[in-house]
Parts: sequence; C-alpha cells; structure tokens
Amino acid sequence: MSVDVTKLPSGLTVITDTMPHLETAALGVWAGVGGRDEKPNEHGISHLLEHMAFKGTTRRSSREIVEEIEAVGGDLNAGTSTETTAYYARVMKADVPLALDVLSDILTNPSFVPDELEREKNVIVQEIGAAQDTPDDVVFEHLNELCYPDQPMGRSLLGTAKTLKGFNRDTLRGYLSTHYRGPDMVVAAAGAVDHQRVVEEVTRRFASFEGTPAPKPQAAMFGKGGSRVVHRELEQAHLTLALEGVPQTDLSLFSLQVFTNTLGGGMSSRLFQEVREKRGLCYSIYTFHAPYTDTGFFGLYTGTDPGDAPEMMEVIVDVINDAVETLTEAEIARAKAQMKAGLLMALESCSSRAEQLARHVLAYGRPLTVEELVARIDAVSVESTRNAARGLLSRSRPAVVALGSGRGLDTAVSFAEGLTRSKAKARLH
Repeated sequence: MSVDVTKLPSGLTVITDTMPHLETAALGVWAGVGGRDEKPNEHGISHLLEHMAFKGTTRRSSREIVEEIEAVGGDLNAGTSTETTAYYARVMKADVPLALDVLSDILTNPSFVPDELEREKNVIVQEIGAAQDTPDDVVFEHLNELCYPDQPMGRSLLGTAKTLKGFNRDTLRGYLSTHYRGPDMVVAAAGAVDHQRVVEEVTRRFASFEGTPAPKPQAAMFGKGGSRVVHRELEQAHLTLALEGVPQTDLSLFSLQVFTNTLGGGMSSRLFQEVREKRGLCYSIYTFHAPYTDTGFFGLYTGTDPGDAPEMMEVIVDVINDAVETLTEAEIARAKAQMKAGLLMALESCSSRAEQLARHVLAYGRPLTVEELVARIDAVSVESTRNAARGLLSRSRPAVVALGSGRGLDTAVSFAEGLTRSKAKARLH
C-alpha cells in the first residue's frame, strides 16, 4: 500500500492509498464540521445540509445525481456526526473522475430548491419521529444532554421540528460558506486510484473552497453527572452510564480503549460474561469510548427486565470497579489482539481505509502509519490500562439514564451514581 498526501494552496488535503490489487475505489470528502459547530438557532443544520447535498445542483437534478453514479454500478452516500460530515462514493476505477465530479458538484453548486428543501425538512421530521420510537436512541439523547448540558455536544444531530422550520436556502448557503473551508476539508481515496490524477481533479473541481479556516466550536465541558429516569411504558428497561473519557490526542487513549474492550467490548468481556452468561440478566450489554477533539465519552448500554434493573446496575458497577484493579495479562493481550485485528481488517476494505485516512488527517494533521498504530497498541500494558481506568473513574461523576417503567429504575440509577463514585474516591486516598 502506498499513501500519498498533497496539501493544496487552499489548505484542502488530498490523501490516497493506492491498492493495486483492487478494481474499485472508495473516495469522499470529509469536512471538519458537525453537530457541535451549530449555534442554538442552527440546531440540526449540519444534518439537513448533508441531506440537501443530494437534492440537486445547478447542473444536475436529484435524480440525475444518483442515476449517473448508479449507471456505472457505483453507490453514493453521506453521514453527519458530532465533528465531521462526509460525502462518499464507491465506483469502478475508470469512474473515479465521475465520482469526484459529482461530489464536487453537490458541494460547490447546490441549488437548494425551496420545494425540495421543504420536502427534505419533512423527511427529517419523520426521522425524528422514528428516533423517538426507538428506545435506545431516546435513552442516548437523554444521556448526551446530561453529559453536555446547554452545549451543542449534548443536542441531537437531527434538530427539532421547530429549528428545521427556520432554515431556508440562504441559511444553508451561509452555513456552507462559513464552515466548509479548505483547511478543514479532506478528500480521501483508497483502492484503484492514481494520486496525481486525483490531485489534478480535486485542484480543478474544489477551487472555490477558500483558504481561511472555519471558526472553532465552543470547548466541550463534561457536566456534573447525576441521574435521570425517563418513564415510558416499555417491555424492557434501557440503562446507560457515561463517564468523561479522553480526547483523540491523549496519550492514554489506547490504554483506555483496551480497558473499554476488556470491560464490554465482546463476548469474552467481563460484563458480557458476568451479566449475560452467568446471570442471564440481559440480551445485549456493551461499552464504548468515543474520543473527540477536546473531550472523550465513555458509555455503557444494556437492556433488561424492569424488575431486574437494580440487580443489573449493581452488578455492572461492581464489575467495573473490580476490573480496574484486577485486569490480567491475558485479558489485556486478548483486547490488544482484537484491536490489531480490527485495524488490519480495515486495511482490506478501501471504504474503511479512505475513512480512516480522512479521520487521521482531521484529528492528527497527518495519516498515522500502520506500524505506528500497532506500536501504540503493543505499548499498552496492564499497568497503563489500570491507570487509564483509574483516571476514567476519578475524572467525572457518572451520568446515568434509565428509560422504561417500574419503580426499580430509581433504585438502579442510585446504585450507579453512588457506588462508582465512592469506590473511585476511596482508591484515590
């Protein structure tokens, strides 16, 4: 594999990984803008803008956009997250110029036809309704609000019916002009691509993106924790717990990721074995850590019978506290092997590789080599993992949300709030 990087005069980065054995290519545009960049009156605009990108340009109708890509057997998609918005395609190698033409067209020449805009706002209102009917979406919305109160980080990416109503084509054009800037954008491609040809195409097609950076979002402040019980008539109780993690560039990131994997990252993890296999209290339980530019989010999710919620949460907290001090070499080695396998498997997919390259550039300013990443994983030890776990439990007060019915939910959240905090404090003194 051969990774090449070119930074254009506008600040836009072009990065490719040529994979000669492939006949297809994955490519896309990643912009360093997402939900956390929105002002209160812009809530949901990043996601709406992503939707509107496919609704027509000054050169193509919405139907022509998808027909041109699908006529050559390709596919086109996009996604919005807290810190990034991506527009990407997968095509045969001969059609890379076409894909770049379409991707540049939807970002440089969007038409934002009023009728299309109103229809798409209504589609997103339906999406909001669907999310409200999905308990594990609802419970995480409440958890984000609790972790990042009165901040863009704590708001849903979808916006609300009220905020969507206030957006028009001028609002979208202004947001696009303000936040889609050369220094904050990456065009990444992997697979059957030629770096110099991609650079030439991007230089010509993305020339309108200027070289001044976009404004920085407000710094994230993890909240004071606490608990929230959301009563809703459901068959299951949905339980979540969050702690402040670490940013993308923190030196303890890989050690914390290893701890997260040993705790709830797979079928061999402590929580899965104790809560599901031994006690049969749930079908699904997992933990994750999401690193951002200036903060991190450690989360846990499970669903159980409302009557079992107190026992479930008490067991979860005991397992977390116990794991901090009793992690073994075997568990660490297993988690590291899983991380390395996931990394290397991603290299076999041109779509995963293009995304990885773009995210590295946005997070670190350059792509990290496979050797660097493997070395960082290999450097994780039992002691560094335990230290990362101790830091996690002492950094913030837990935020806990329970969604469902029954009196057991209040007991469950009290277990989560109290036990983690008291044991973490005891270890520090």
